[in-house]
Order: sequence, then structure tokens, then C-alpha cells
Amino acid sequence: MDQQKRRRKKRIKKCRLCEMKVEYVDYKDIRLLSDYLNEKGKIIPKRVTGNCAKHQRMIKVAIKRARHMALLPYIKM
Repeated sequence: MDQQKRRRKKRIKKCRLCEMKVEYVDYKDIRLLSDYLNEKGKIIPKRVTGNCAKHQRMIKVAIKRARHMALLPYIKM
């Protein structure tokens, strides 16, 4: 019973890109893509950002393309 009292309800995260009605994530939009990278340059997972699977895949591909084109770093030192 003590554990049940301490348990909190999970806040349902909504996909920010679905709310903005984004149909395609462009690899040249560095400002948007940098929101989905942590301080070391790693891609933040879906469970943390709250993205839907479709938009998380689009972000992943766009970040990898931007890295390949040298618009984003692979790692931040």
C-alpha cells in the first residue's frame, strides 16, 4: 500500500511534430534537428522526446543525412 501512494501517473507526451503538422523533416533544418540531440551529439530516444514512431524515424534519417553533409557533428567534444 505504501508503494501505491508514492506512484505517480505518467504524463502522456505528445508528438511535437504531429502538433505542428510536419509531413517531412528536412535535413537542412539544423535548428529543429539540434533539439533532438543531447550535449554529446547523440540522438535522444523516442521515449524521452515523446515523438511518434513515424516522426522519430524521419528525425533519425534527417540527422544522419545532416551529419553526412557535415551540417551536424557526429560527436561534440
